[in-house]
Amino acid sequence: MWTSHGETHNNFGRSQNFEVGESSRRAERNVQNSRMHDMVQDAYGMHSDFESGGHVEEPPNEEAKRFYAKLNQASQPLKDGSPHSQLSVAVRLLSIKADNNVSEGAMDSFIDLIHELLDSTLEILDNYYKAKTLVSKLGLSSVRIDYCENGCMLYYKDDVGLESCKFCGSNRFKQTRSGKSVVVKEMHYLPLIPRLKRFYASNSPALHMRWHSENRRPPGVMCHPSDGEAWQHFDRTYPDFAVEPRNVMLGLCLDGFTPHSISAAPYSCWPVFITPYNLPPEMCMTSPYIFLNYIIPGPRNPKVLIDVYLQPLVDELKQLWAVGVETYDISRKQNCNLRATLMWTINDFPTYGMLSGWMTAGKLACPYCMENTKSFTLKNGKKKSWFDCHRRFLPMDHPFRRMKNAFKNNTIEQDCPPPILSGEDIWERVQNLPKVTEEEPYMFEGYGDKTKDNVKARMELHEYCRRKELELQPKQNRFFKPKANYSFTTEQKRKICEWVRDLKMPDGLVSNFRTRVDLDQGRIQGMKSHDCHVFMETLLPIAFSGLPERIWKPMTEISLFFNDLCSSTLREDNLSRMDYNIPVITNKLERILPPGFFDVMEHVAVHLVYEARLGGPVQYRWMYHFERY
Repeated sequence: MWTSHGETHNNFGRSQNFEVGESSRRAERNVQNSRMHDMVQDAYGMHSDFESGGHVEEPPNEEAKRFYAKLNQASQPLKDGSPHSQLSVAVRLLSIKADNNVSEGAMDSFIDLIHELLDSTLEILDNYYKAKTLVSKLGLSSVRIDYCENGCMLYYKDDVGLESCKFCGSNRFKQTRSGKSVVVKEMHYLPLIPRLKRFYASNSPALHMRWHSENRRPPGVMCHPSDGEAWQHFDRTYPDFAVEPRNVMLGLCLDGFTPHSISAAPYSCWPVFITPYNLPPEMCMTSPYIFLNYIIPGPRNPKVLIDVYLQPLVDELKQLWAVGVETYDISRKQNCNLRATLMWTINDFPTYGMLSGWMTAGKLACPYCMENTKSFTLKNGKKKSWFDCHRRFLPMDHPFRRMKNAFKNNTIEQDCPPPILSGEDIWERVQNLPKVTEEEPYMFEGYGDKTKDNVKARMELHEYCRRKELELQPKQNRFFKPKANYSFTTEQKRKICEWVRDLKMPDGLVSNFRTRVDLDQGRIQGMKSHDCHVFMETLLPIAFSGLPERIWKPMTEISLFFNDLCSSTLREDNLSRMDYNIPVITNKLERILPPGFFDVMEHVAVHLVYEARLGGPVQYRWMYHFERY
């Protein structure tokens, strides 16, 4: 039996009298009732460890008073000694419906049966609709917003009364067979401001929302985003915002996923998440504090039209930054003007291009090097390569810079790293670009290999670098691709697959590798991004130990680099060492692998230490928490 899911020791003593399933269900109900009780207790600040901290206490504002009154009314026990209230019953019903995909009609039938079995004097809700209405009165409701079926615009604010799209002319409504007029497309928006207010309406999270200000780390040690240079620079630039520790620092995550099976018709949804960073490390980025803001409906990828869908969120963020909202902080029993700011977005590289507007495909894909890149187009493969773009990041006296034929043919490197533009410089460049919410959207030119070691990649070698052992070899009026010293034989691949298949990994760390291994083909396939990350950090040096040492060592070094980069605590001295090492490691790999291997993903690794200095530990800005959610 589980020991950390709410069961008491008495459960174990009575387990011989009850079936395990029944005991577990009772324990689960007790946990849910206990959580409901804790929520109400938190809201009223009744815990024994509550302290006002010597601040002048104020009565709640009118909105907070209405919320507490509704919560108090809905939380009254159904009868003396009962652990249930109208609110707990409503929440349980909604939870059962959502978890088991039960229809509204079935829920109404269940409620009718409950009324027949129980005392008629108990004030139990009559149907599912009333249960939903009771919970919605607590303030966390959704807003329906109509939008153009082509994604050109939202029927929102000044455009709420339009009957057709002002860009493409498509109709807002359609007629059903019964003659009823219905909206063609709509989405549900979950407002951010009420959720932030609710943070301070409950004592438990409100106490922790000042952690970033009240718990400072020693200089040179980073274990939280507030230790990063971006946060500290923001505090120095806007001291009036920083002086109030209850003001909220936010991160935004957006990514697409397919809700249906792969074999179904293509359909792409785009959930938008908001997460606050004021919380301590053990609470920050956990599921209770990841807010689903809304889902951009499918079936198509919104691409450059992403700004159209983000308008309601942008408006709320503008209000939170410029004006703020009146909020009651129950931990200090004070009213305050709550403000918030968006620190950064969290997304993969293609979505980064959608949100920022920067082209993440093509020659200018690197958002740091920009037009100062040395990337080029391979003549045969027709793909962009960042081969030999990393010697410029080495110290000026490094011997790699003077090697004429170890990298590009007859080339030495004397250039310095490209300058990194400031926020003001970037704003100067983009402030006059047209907005897709005001003008008809336009498309950019340049948007877009499976294996990076194909025949075309080998055809490039003699033009760009000296790799005689890898160049195509003639044989019987044909050319064949010789085996590379960094590749494995089929038998070696199978041995690696057998080793991976038999690995015993900690529960919840990665997927079941046993199901990802194909012994016949010698392949590991179907791995999620987090699986690849774990493999690269911990397993790659062991799996590739059969390679020659001059190849295995730089691959091990890149593995250790990411292992250090993803530490829960970063230290400035380690970051300085990593910043020096990563261009050296990348150049070592360039001496082994063909130019076609080095696309922008291999290039951006040289900028990751800079980003860690800005934002703090990377686990606060990576996708895994949101992908799991």
